[in-house]
Amino acid sequence: MFRVQVPDQAMPEAEKSHDYNFDLAVLGGGSGGLACAKEAAKLGAKVVVFDFVQPTPQATTWGLGGTCLNVGCIPKKLMHTASIYGELAEDAKQYGWDIVKKDHDWNTMVGNVQMHIKGQNWKIRVDLREKNVTYYNEYATFVDKHTVKSVNKRGAERTVTADKFVLAMGGRPNYPDVPGAKEYAITSDDIFSLSRHPGKTLCVGASYISLECAGFLKGIGVDTTVLVRSILLRGFDSDCAEKIGQYMEASGIKFIRPAVPTKIERIKEPTETSPQEVKVYFNVNGEERSETFNTVLFAIGRKPLTEKINPEAIGLKYDPNGKVPVNEEELTNVDNVYAIGDLLNAPELTPLAIQSGRLLAKRLYGGSKILTDYQNVPTTVFTPLEYGSVGLSEEAAVAKFGEENVEVYHTKHTPTEHVVRESSPLDEHNYAKLIVNKADNDRVVGLHYLGPNAGEITGGFGLGLIMGATKSDFDRLVGIHPTSSEVFTTLNITKRSGSSIDVEDC
Repeated sequence: MFRVQVPDQAMPEAEKSHDYNFDLAVLGGGSGGLACAKEAAKLGAKVVVFDFVQPTPQATTWGLGGTCLNVGCIPKKLMHTASIYGELAEDAKQYGWDIVKKDHDWNTMVGNVQMHIKGQNWKIRVDLREKNVTYYNEYATFVDKHTVKSVNKRGAERTVTADKFVLAMGGRPNYPDVPGAKEYAITSDDIFSLSRHPGKTLCVGASYISLECAGFLKGIGVDTTVLVRSILLRGFDSDCAEKIGQYMEASGIKFIRPAVPTKIERIKEPTETSPQEVKVYFNVNGEERSETFNTVLFAIGRKPLTEKINPEAIGLKYDPNGKVPVNEEELTNVDNVYAIGDLLNAPELTPLAIQSGRLLAKRLYGGSKILTDYQNVPTTVFTPLEYGSVGLSEEAAVAKFGEENVEVYHTKHTPTEHVVRESSPLDEHNYAKLIVNKADNDRVVGLHYLGPNAGEITGGFGLGLIMGATKSDFDRLVGIHPTSSEVFTTLNITKRSGSSIDVEDC
């Protein structure tokens, strides 16, 4: 939980008594690094930000702002929205609208999404200048614990010293060790600016990135298949993960599981009028199979860029997966080097990186004592059936408190906006679940929701879990009718009871 906050104050002069070029150097111009840099500058620190995007194997690159803005949350949500508009166009007919649905235009969508992103890139640069934060579009690596050497795209070098450093480089997608993967496949770093229609697409991986991409691609009319090695959405609630998979299959997305790719071959070169064709070979339970696709997108995890900053020069300790161990104040084993965001063994979420960056700056230069709370962080997976969660999954709750102490309240639900449209098997998968710790006054330790507007619903209830809400608190809350969020105020069927959770009409 957060500690009591002391008022922010200007940076003490004693902390400025050094001969380095800067008080603080931030490596990484993503959400967390920028938030930290701007807050530190606001409190009187002299700050520099280094950010440089190395091109993908397909030569994709982007501007200032990090993964979220350029190749993550923002373009993903916009393209998810594009697919929702297609669904709404169908539903609108039942509401009296005579809408003629035409084919989706990939280039129009990509062009408008990229126009928004580039506008934000420029605003960030202006914002840094106005807040007196020095920005170098250069790749920085350590020389010693107070010195970095940076290189720009022309090869010009610069040496900069700083009293303290914040590592906020984030990560990049993994490629499998499979022939043809880097030559003929793409990742989420490429899909959002792809200059051609993707055509028949294979998404490899069971991660939320893979399923989100598969979802919006199918939603705009792309023939989409997902190749999965084992379980969907590892680390999330397994009930909800499987329901998402069932929904996606029912909506027409094909799944190949369990399977792993073994080789990719290009069998047709791309031309100005037609996309490439590649043959993907994969192993399904020991049987070798193959299928032809136009686009293969790998979303099999990400790895922090820790190894790329010459960590050995400062003796920085990090795990084999690139994650950097820190204490509760985000301090690494090097006494003037901190780390935030996706470098940590913590949820890889933009708002969490922003929060930790700002709070770190306030502790370093504002006299604050508040620590980042890495528990009960709400999140949403923007699959076709949206999934919002906060707190523990059912499996994690059982592992932590014991099966005898965990009660699960759950139900199906029908969003009001769906009752007029034609009946669909897809409506069977809307679901809500509360997980409580019976040994702690029925404290709610997990909330999970499948259905429309999952982010807005989960974000609001997240405050309840942070404040320690119990099941009786949820029962006392009067829901807003008719909304999907009110389902959490009327839950009375436990999973243990085995009773039906089919929803009744109002």
